[in-house]
Amino acid sequence: MLIELRSVPGCPNLAPARELLRACLAELGLAAEVLELVGDYPSPTVLVNGTDVMGCTGSGASCRLDLPTFEAIRAALAIATRQAG
Repeated sequence: MLIELRSVPGCPNLAPARELLRACLAELGLAAEVLELVGDYPSPTVLVNGTDVMGCTGSGASCRLDLPTFEAIRAALAIATRQAG
């Protein structure tokens, strides 16, 4: 499973998104590695196997209004786990 946390430099929402992602991984008992990328991305973005957990297909550096949620991250991780197994 490929998990990415993408952000722009200095994103104030990065730390909360990182904590949500860690909490979801812990709840599901997953010891997956998270690749953190900083660049020209909608920020913060959580991708699971290349798919944005919030369903966004946008690109370019911007602050997201639809921040990743616990429910969306957990659901995406659960689906990826079922597909892998």
